[in-house]
Amino acid sequence: MTVTAEVAWILAVALAALRIGAVLALTPLFSLGGVPAHVRVFLVIALAALMIGAVGIQGVTIPTSLGALALAGLSELVLGALLAFGVFTAFAVFQLAGRLMDMQVGFGIAALIDPTTRTQSPLLGTVLNITAVAAFFAIDGHHLLIRGLAFSLEHIPPGTALTDVDPGAVVAQFGGMFVYALALAAPVLFVIMLVDVVLAVIARSMPQVNVFIVSLPLKIFVGLIVLAISLNYAAPLMARVFENLFDYWHDLMT
Repeated sequence: MTVTAEVAWILAVALAALRIGAVLALTPLFSLGGVPAHVRVFLVIALAALMIGAVGIQGVTIPTSLGALALAGLSELVLGALLAFGVFTAFAVFQLAGRLMDMQVGFGIAALIDPTTRTQSPLLGTVLNITAVAAFFAIDGHHLLIRGLAFSLEHIPPGTALTDVDPGAVVAQFGGMFVYALALAAPVLFVIMLVDVVLAVIARSMPQVNVFIVSLPLKIFVGLIVLAISLNYAAPLMARVFENLFDYWHDLMT
C-alpha cells in the first residue's frame, strides 16, 4: 500500500496548524501545561488535518519564495491571536468581576496561584473562572469552539493575507469585557456600598466602636451571601458572554 500526500495539502495543514495552535496556546480554556510538547503538537496537527478535510479545502497556493511562505505563516499566527483574544476576553470577564468584588469585600490582600495560567489570581475571580469553565463545557461550548475554527478555515482559507480585518470588532470585544464584568459584579458591589454607608453612619454616631475591625468579617460575610444568591440568576449573563465570543469571531471573519 502506498501513501501519498500533495504538497499543497501538507502546506494547508501546516498553516492551519499555526492558526489552531495559536488559539489553543494563547487562551486559558485548554491548559496544556502538564501535557508533553510532542502530544500538544500532534493534537494541533491532527485537528488541522481533520478540519482541512472536513471543510473541503484541497490545498493552497504554494508560495514561490521563502518570504511569501513566512508572510503566510505570520498571517496565520496573527489571525489565531485575534481569535484567541475573543476567548481570552470572555474568560477575563469573570477574572475582572472577581477582582472588583475582591477589592470591595476585603479579599484584595489575598491571591491564589492559578494552575492554568501559573500566575497569581484573585480569590473570587478564580472561583468564578472555574465556574465559567464548567458552564462552558456544560453548554457544549467546546463543540462550538471547534465549529468556529472550522468556520474560520472555510471563510479565510489558510494562506490568505489579512487585508480587511475590522479593528472595530477587536475594540468592541475589549470594551464588552468591562461591561459584562461590571454587570456580573454589580449586585455585590451595590450591597457592599450600602454596608459601607451604614458603617460610616455608625462610625459617626458611635466613635468608640472600631468600625475597621467590625467591617472586615461583616463585608466578607455579606459579600459571599450576595454572591451566592446572585449566581443563581447569572446563567443568562454567562451565556451572553459566550454568545458574544462567537459573535466577535463572526464579525472578525465576515
